[in-house]
Amino acid sequence: MFELASALIEGPVLLISLLPMDIDISPNDSGLPGIAQLRTIVGAVMTVGLILSVLALIISAIVWGFGSNSSNPHLASRGKVGVLVSCGAAVLCGAAVTLINFFWGVGQQV
Repeated sequence: MFELASALIEGPVLLISLLPMDIDISPNDSGLPGIAQLRTIVGAVMTVGLILSVLALIISAIVWGFGSNSSNPHLASRGKVGVLVSCGAAVLCGAAVTLINFFWGVGQQV
C-alpha cells in the first residue's frame, strides 16, 4: 500500500524533471530561401491596400455628398459608412507591422 503511494508521488516529479523547461527559439532571416522577396511582396500588398483605401475614401465621400445634396438619407448614410470603413482599412494597413510586433512581444512574455 505504501509502495503504491510512494510510486504515485514520485511519478509526477520524475515526469516534470524530464520535460524541457527553457526553450528559446527565435525567428531567423536565413532559414528559408525567398524571405527577402516575401518581404518585398508584403510591402507591395500593403501599398496597394493603402492606395485602395484612399480610392474608397474618395468614392465614399462623393457618394456621401450626392446623398446629402439629393436629400437621400440612405445614400448619405452609405457614404458615411464607406468613409469610416476606408479610414479603418487605412489604419489597419498602416499599423499592421506595429500590431504584429506588439503581439509578438506579448506572446514572448507568456
